[in-house]
Amino acid sequence: MQFTWDYEKDHSQQVKYFLKEKGISKGLLAKIKFQGGQIKVNDQVENVLFSLAKDDKVTIVIPAEGEHETVLLDETPIDIVYEDEHVLVVNKPAGVSSIPAQYHPNGTMANRVKAYYKKQGYENQVIHVVTRLDRDTSGLMLFAKHGFAHAKLDMQLREKKFVKKYQALVSGRLSDLLAHGHIDLPIARDYSSLLKRMVSDEGRSAQTEYWIEKRLTEIALVDIQLHTGRTHQIRVHFSAIGCALLGDDMYGGRMDLGIKRQALHCYDLRFYHPFTEELLEFKQPLAADMEAVVRRFEE
Repeated sequence: MQFTWDYEKDHSQQVKYFLKEKGISKGLLAKIKFQGGQIKVNDQVENVLFSLAKDDKVTIVIPAEGEHETVLLDETPIDIVYEDEHVLVVNKPAGVSSIPAQYHPNGTMANRVKAYYKKQGYENQVIHVVTRLDRDTSGLMLFAKHGFAHAKLDMQLREKKFVKKYQALVSGRLSDLLAHGHIDLPIARDYSSLLKRMVSDEGRSAQTEYWIEKRLTEIALVDIQLHTGRTHQIRVHFSAIGCALLGDDMYGGRMDLGIKRQALHCYDLRFYHPFTEELLEFKQPLAADMEAVVRRFEE
């Protein structure tokens, strides 16, 4: 895989600084230098200290990544929302983890995507997860298909150019929910649990914005946008204001309303394509189990 740019500056610049501006990380640059890649200027192989002049043509040849040998294959089909040579967007079902863990090495989205890559015969089979979802959260999830795309998408995440919106079903003190509100409560680890988080003055800043989409007799359907990315942020915040997510037994959600997992779905994902810079927007309908609960309360 190769990428080419024209150098348009009037002053000279070393190749390594130019490539850094283009999103080439130190790790990727090391792979290019030491694992069979190339850096060319005007079709001549050069090193990273070469000084560029206006109108030079800079090309990088990125070596194939092969595969993660430690990531097992899971042949379960994936629900592909969008794919090109650089990115893959999938619809993750609830009950499936994003990545393997020590005691759960298979059955995750990473395992399924690897099996898909292998079946398609893709040159790059390393799994690059850009946006994760909790095991019991459903919805849109983004993978980069090679390391350069991953680095550029990570840069967008750091610059807060991504938009991720969720839908949740909540119950409790619904009268306290505004039509459009903000929750600004710091979140810390709950040391009584390996997994749980809690609101604490000792925690890190966390902001959640929400809009009420539907108010029903015992539940509300809420649209949510995160402005920070703390672990379990949506679940912790809505539990803290007395409106825990349905099915979320960890944070006090009701388990008697027809859903046994946290009723949380990533339905809206927007980001700029890492190479064309086109704004990509994807939306996914509410998950079937959540939709069934809404319909039951609407009847």
